[in-house]
This record gives sequence, C-alpha cells and structure tokens, in this order.
Amino acid sequence: MSDWLGLDGARVIVAGAGTLGAALVEGFTGAGAQVCAIDVSEERLSELASADGMSGVRTLAADLSSATGSTGAIEGARQALGGLDVFVHGVGINDRRPIPEYSPADWERFIAVNLTSAFFTAQAALEPMRAQGHGRVVFFSSVAGLMGHQKHGPYAATKGAINQLTKVMAHEYAADGVTVNAVAPGYMETNLTTAYLDAHPEERARLLTLIPAGRFGQLHEVVGPVLFLASRQASFVNGQVIYIDGGRTVV
Repeated sequence: MSDWLGLDGARVIVAGAGTLGAALVEGFTGAGAQVCAIDVSEERLSELASADGMSGVRTLAADLSSATGSTGAIEGARQALGGLDVFVHGVGINDRRPIPEYSPADWERFIAVNLTSAFFTAQAALEPMRAQGHGRVVFFSSVAGLMGHQKHGPYAATKGAINQLTKVMAHEYAADGVTVNAVAPGYMETNLTTAYLDAHPEERARLLTLIPAGRFGQLHEVVGPVLFLASRQASFVNGQVIYIDGGRTVV
C-alpha cells in the first residue's frame, strides 16, 4: 500500500493531535512518511509520541490561533523535517449553542482557531511547495460547512469559509504542481463526539436517523481518504471538498 501511495519518505506536517490527528499521524507513519505533529497541548503531543510505533514522530507545541504563531510553527516543523511535501490542517473547535448565546469573544475565538490558523498555516506551507514544484495541502472541513445545522453557527461559518479557501488556494497553486483539497467528515466516533453524546444521550438515536449508512463513521474511514489526497495517486484531484459522511449530505 505504501508503494501505491508513494508516501514513503514524504515529509508531512499534521496540525492537530486530537483523536483524528493522532489517527492521521499513525496512518502517515504506517505509509512510511516522516511526520511532525503540531498541537497547542503538550499533553496530547506527549501521549502521541509515547504511543506504540510513534517513536520517530516529531512534535511541536504551538498556538496556531494567530498569524505569527501559525507561520512560526510551520517553519519550525518544516526545518525539523528537512522540507515539506504534505500539510494537513485538522485544528478546530466547536461549541453547540443557539445563535443568541454566542458572545463577540466566542465568535473571535472560532475565527482565530478554525479559520485564521487554516489560512496562515497553509500560506506558510504553500510557498515552499511552490518553490519545489510539488506539494499537497488537505484541510478538514465538515458537513456543517454545507448544511444548515442548528447550534453550529460560528463553526459552520468557519467550515464554509474553509471550503472556499480550499478552492481559491487550489486555483492559485495548481500550475505549480501543488494541490489543495478538503475532507468534510460527518458524524464520527471520536472523543469529542462521544463526550457530547454522553451529555446528550437522546441525540445518538436522532442523529443516526439522518445517516443513510445507519451508523457513525470510524477513524480509518477518514484517514484513508486523507492519505489518498496526499498521495501521488491524487495528483489531478484539486480544489475538491470530499464528504465522508455515510450519505448524510445526499438526503
């Protein structure tokens, strides 16, 4: 599989070391890539680095919610890897509340963590990729960026913005051998989802009725598409938002 993907020896930065980020690091490592994981939490990074098979993974603790933090982190990770071939942005927060309950500070926090980090980390990654004539950028969007889910206002707005950012960046860098795509997961079995459903047990049954597949997605069902988009097999896939949702967005 690693030969088919062509990721053996690839230099990969994964921003975000939560449940999905850790699964991505494991997937890239298994494909033979050199990986540097960035996260604001040193605890999460320590847990990732100490997991089985992760001894070769580099880690960098950084707050990506500002332009300077994003730019500095990408440059530091790129130097640690000796270059950069693939960048995956998986940083994001959500807080499900009705529109009137969000304060100006809440809105600014969503923009900083979800969108500012996406723009400036990608900006810092794309220019070295352009200079070398190849590269892959993959953003994490969400089905919320397409659909009008209640209690997702700021989150949905930032994910919709990432969808458009994906297309514009793909257009601007396509002639330089660089692709920019996004994956948009639906309801997944992650720690964040589990915590929310544990607090709202009635929600699981309701949400399952919205998914034609009749179940939540598993981590490997997101990792696989991301590895594909990062691989040589996806060299002519550009500017796409791929929904990984069990059919959620078709109903």
